[in-house]
Amino acid sequence: MATGVPPRRTNKKKVPIYITYEGKLEADKIINKEFGKYILKKKVNGEGNNEFFFGDNIDVLLFLLHEKKLAGKVKLVYIDPPFATESSFLNRNQTHAYSDEMVGAEFVEFLRERIILLYELLSDDGSMYLHLDSKMAFTMKLIMDEIFGEKNCRAFITRKKCSTKNYTRNTYGKISDYVMFYSKTDKFIWNRAYEDWVDEKILEQYPCIDEKTGRRYKKVPVHAPGVRNGDTGKEWRGMMPPKGKHWQFTPEKLDELDAKGEIYWSPTGNPRRKVFFDPTKGIPIQDIWLNYRDSINQAQHTTGYPTEKNFDMLKMIVKASSNEGDLVMDCFAGSGTTLAAAFDLNRVWIGVDNSIESYRAITKRFTQGLDRYGDYVKKRYEQISIIGKLISKCPYNVYALESEELPEDD
Repeated sequence: MATGVPPRRTNKKKVPIYITYEGKLEADKIINKEFGKYILKKKVNGEGNNEFFFGDNIDVLLFLLHEKKLAGKVKLVYIDPPFATESSFLNRNQTHAYSDEMVGAEFVEFLRERIILLYELLSDDGSMYLHLDSKMAFTMKLIMDEIFGEKNCRAFITRKKCSTKNYTRNTYGKISDYVMFYSKTDKFIWNRAYEDWVDEKILEQYPCIDEKTGRRYKKVPVHAPGVRNGDTGKEWRGMMPPKGKHWQFTPEKLDELDAKGEIYWSPTGNPRRKVFFDPTKGIPIQDIWLNYRDSINQAQHTTGYPTEKNFDMLKMIVKASSNEGDLVMDCFAGSGTTLAAAFDLNRVWIGVDNSIESYRAITKRFTQGLDRYGDYVKKRYEQISIIGKLISKCPYNVYALESEELPEDD
């Protein structure tokens, strides 16, 4: 226990934390707002079950909830909303993509209302990922706790978003943002995510070699913090667990591990457990993501849409928190990376955005392909033609309000 922290009074209930601010609506008023009617405007790449809605996402979410009866049908939501930067963003070809001008309570309520509707659309075994930076992540963490329940926060992930910066401000370089992972209930889809082993990592994490088998292993303690009164708190091989700790296994199990050669004994008689390297499994991904930076290499391919997120990161999220055939949603679809990752992994998707440049980026992604990052630099200064890289053409249906016309394709 940290010094100076009083013990919790066991007769007191845990009181949830709620944020209050002017303009905060009750959930039922949000769910019962009026909404417009969306109709099929065109089919792209033939027949398919994927759907893109061109319109205000709160209006579309209400339509999906009430008109299309999708409550409890969505297995995974990932959103990368505005970050309250008070800025406007341009495509790499220097056309206006979207404005991010809302701040403070207005921003919080804007996002909260959409999260409440997404919660209604999620299935009981569904999950939601919310991507933000340090400006609003910690405020929205409290909002997510309020809607999903604090116990359903599965991870608060730190992502390295870019390379080290030559920062000129009087502070530390800002190279991270955050991804919050919540489930709707405690029974949620989870396919553990792994990254591939490389020789350097194997040598670093499994430095020892077993004399009998030649297999690589690492040494880990056979005890854990906390006092136990059961078998794991009893004497084993003439020794008790260290003060304030207990054995991780019963004495009988420890004997079994020792008989199999899975206990290392130091020259001073200190036992440690051998954990052998298993090449069939990758490295379990933790809550610090260093390998999912956004486009930084001029040879990489991109839509050119600002704030486009790393494709491999989205594939990992989709694979971890949904199964083939599941419905995946991104109501801040932007460049369509979530949609492309879902399609690549045989999921069905719904995307929503009201940005004309988002609509064009997604159309181009699924009909013409991506451009090299470097080509945008060359195009801006040299006016050269761009060569696209085709990907699998994803069939999807495009919807908009009855009164709306779709933008012209780029």
